[in-house]
Amino acid sequence: MKIIFMGTPDFAAGALEALVRAGHDILLTVTQPDKPKGRSSELIPSPVKLCALEHGIPVFQPRRIKAPEAVEELRQYEADIYIVAAFGQILSQEVLDIPHYGCLNIHASLLPKYRGASPIQHVIIDGEEKTGVTIMQMDAGIDTGDMLYKKEISIQNTDNYETLHDKLTVLGGQTIVEALTLLEQGKLTPEKQREDQSSYAPLIDKTMGKIDFSQPAAVIDRKIRGMTPWPSAFTSYRGKQLKIWRAEPGGIAAPDGSTSSVRSSDSDSSCVPGEILRLDRDSVSVVTGEGVLRIFELQLEGKKRMTAHDFLLGVKMQPGEILGN
Repeated sequence: MKIIFMGTPDFAAGALEALVRAGHDILLTVTQPDKPKGRSSELIPSPVKLCALEHGIPVFQPRRIKAPEAVEELRQYEADIYIVAAFGQILSQEVLDIPHYGCLNIHASLLPKYRGASPIQHVIIDGEEKTGVTIMQMDAGIDTGDMLYKKEISIQNTDNYETLHDKLTVLGGQTIVEALTLLEQGKLTPEKQREDQSSYAPLIDKTMGKIDFSQPAAVIDRKIRGMTPWPSAFTSYRGKQLKIWRAEPGGIAAPDGSTSSVRSSDSDSSCVPGEILRLDRDSVSVVTGEGVLRIFELQLEGKKRMTAHDFLLGVKMQPGEILGN
């Protein structure tokens, strides 16, 4: 099948690589323009561009895919289908109508839940037990087209954004290759998305990483995992930003300062959310609105990311101090 592939980040590059390995004819890759990075403003190519160049595939980088000249460029290639994965631009109906089989999108959630830009992070933050990849026939809406094919995976309680992203990158490649085989065989049946089951995953920004210790420890743990490695979950300590990279719910605070699995109503009412309860060799235990959060990896502003053990060798934290105060 002759394909024009549109995508930009690592998630999309994984699908492009899988399509190449499966023997599909990739006529062209379309990706975002190179972006300046750092003080030198050196232009950095997208992962999809790097993958395409490695395989000798032509690259097209329009600033606006809807622009008349961009549309005309696409028409020069007699592609059967367009495959889109995290491209970063909205396609016009004019573009959607060009290929014979239309445009298929590789979306990193089990639609209709978690439409939008940041489904991988939001499924962790919301405490979902499973996620997956949906191959969707694109229409003019945002992730609203008919569903064609799905594969799902379980979300582990140790998964963070990075690990789940990597799993879904592999799954996305597998799913689109299988879906194209079924499409060529006429075995894909479109399924309408039910609006009453839909939800939206808005773009993640840095402010969303701020930790509210009045929330339950399990909720905070999910936020930390959903924000790792970007944009990171954070609080403050002694007037400086403190990023928390790895933690887990650790039971309920008891009056003697120990932790256990007793009910929250049995906890020490004198403790306040954000209070450092105890310091162990490998963790910092902090009181939350429900239970205790054990922090294993953290980073103080201006310092490196490090384990709690190494952190406490250089920073003299004290029980009773309050994070985020």
